[in-house]
Amino acid sequence: MYKAISSLSGRCAALTRGSCSMPCLAYFHRASGALCQKSAFKPPSTDVPEMPPCNFSPEKYTGMSKDRMIEIRRQNCNPMTMKVTYYKKPVFIHQGYMQWLWDVDGRRYLDLFAGVATVSVGHCHPKVTAAAEQQLKKLWHTTSIYVYPTLHEYCEKLASHFPDPLKVIYLTNSGSESNDLAILMARLHTGNNDIITLRGSYHGGSPQTIGLTSNAAYKYPVASGFDSTNTMCPDVFRGPWGGSHCRDSPVQTIRECTCAQGHCMANEQYIAQLKETFATSVPNRIAAFFGEPIQVQTGFGRTGSHFWGFQGHDVIPDMVTMAKGIGNGFPMGAVVTTPEIAASFAKGLHFNTFGGNPLACAVASSVLDTIREDDTQQNSLRVGTYLMTELAKLRDKYEIIGDVRGKGLQIGVEMVRDKASRDPLPPEAMAEIFEDVKDMGVLIGKGAIYGQTFRIKPPMCITKEDVDFFMAVFDKSVRNYMERR
Repeated sequence: MYKAISSLSGRCAALTRGSCSMPCLAYFHRASGALCQKSAFKPPSTDVPEMPPCNFSPEKYTGMSKDRMIEIRRQNCNPMTMKVTYYKKPVFIHQGYMQWLWDVDGRRYLDLFAGVATVSVGHCHPKVTAAAEQQLKKLWHTTSIYVYPTLHEYCEKLASHFPDPLKVIYLTNSGSESNDLAILMARLHTGNNDIITLRGSYHGGSPQTIGLTSNAAYKYPVASGFDSTNTMCPDVFRGPWGGSHCRDSPVQTIRECTCAQGHCMANEQYIAQLKETFATSVPNRIAAFFGEPIQVQTGFGRTGSHFWGFQGHDVIPDMVTMAKGIGNGFPMGAVVTTPEIAASFAKGLHFNTFGGNPLACAVASSVLDTIREDDTQQNSLRVGTYLMTELAKLRDKYEIIGDVRGKGLQIGVEMVRDKASRDPLPPEAMAEIFEDVKDMGVLIGKGAIYGQTFRIKPPMCITKEDVDFFMAVFDKSVRNYMERR
C-alpha cells in the first residue's frame, strides 16, 4: 500500500534485475504432465506454451501431505483462508526464487502476482537474503528505546527518497497499521474528524481503516470506521466520463473521447464530483483525503516512471503510508510525514514494540539498495510498457477483454461480457480463465469491486521473455474460454 494523503484542510492529493531466465520465446510443445497440473476445465487442445528456462533448482519437498494441509486449513486456520483459496485445485507453494515459485510436486510457476504486489525485487533475492542472514546472526530484536544502527541507517535511507518536507518516518508492521496511524495523526493535527476516500479503494481491514475501504466485500454489519466518506473514483473506462485522451498510461481506453488533445474534460467532471461531496456529505473542513495514484500499490519504483506514484502528478502530499513491497514480503510498514505534523502528534506517547525491528530494517534497507543496484524501476518501465502494449493487442482481438490499464508493472486487465455494455464478466467465467492460466504455469490475481479485473503485479525482475510466455498463456486461456462459450 502506498497512499498519498492530504491532511490539511483545503489541500488535496491528485486524483488522478536479477533474473534466472535465459532468452527464450514462447514456443509450443506437447504437454507431458510434468509442466502443468491438469485443469478442471479441460481445454480443447493439449498444447501449452513452453515456459522460459530457469537455472535454479529447488529443494525436494518432503513435508506434510497436501490432504493434511487442507485438513488443518479447514480446522485450525482462520476460516477466511478457505474463502480466499482462489483455485478449484489449490496451489501448494514450497519454494521461490526471483520471479519463480515451485509447488510441493516440483511444478514451476511464473509469479505475476508477487504475494499481492509485495515481493518487490524477487523471491529470496540473494542480496536481501544475505542481509537478513547477517542481521539474524547479530540481533533479532530490541526496542527503539535504545539506539541501534539499523533503525537509523534505514530511516535516513528511506527519507532520502522523498522530497522536502516529507522527512519524518514512523515504522509500523503493516499497511492497515500505517493507515490507522495516519488517520490519528491527521485528526490530531487538523482538529477535524471527517475523511474522504475514493470509491473502490482498499486501505485495510482494521476497525478504523475499514471505513476508508470502499468495497462491500470487506464490510461487516457492525459500526466501524466512523466519519469516513467516499467520493467518485475517476474511471475513464466504466465511469460516466472519460475516453481515449484522458489516461496517464501507455495504453488508452477504447472509449471514444470528445476532449481536445491535452485538455481532459473528464478531469473537470470528476473534480466537480469531489466538490459535490464537500457540498453535501462532509463538513467544509476535513481531517484528510486518502488518495491513490493507481488503486493500489504504487511505490518503490513499480510504476516505472517515478519512485512514488504521487510524483507522477506534481503533488507533494502531507503524508505517505506504505507497506507491501517495503520489505519484499517481510512484514513491515511506514508513515512518512512532515516535521510540522509529527510535532502535533508528539503531544501524546506513541510507541510501537515491533516497528523499526532490527531485522525488518536490515531487510528493508537491502530492498532499497537492490532496487537501485538491479535497476528495477527502469525494468518496470521497459518490461511493463511492453506487457501493456501486448495486452492491448489482445484487448483488440477479444470481445471480453474490455480494458488494459496501468503504469510500469502495476497492470489491470478488466474483463467484460462485451465491449458495448462494459458489464463485468461473471465470476464463474473469470474463474475458468483464472484456473486455466494457473494450469499452464502462471499465477495472476483478481480484484475490483465485482472481481472482474485480472491483476498483474509481478516481482520487478521479470523479463520480456517472461512476458512472451505469459502472453501466449493468457491468449490461449481466453481463446479456450471463448471456444467453450
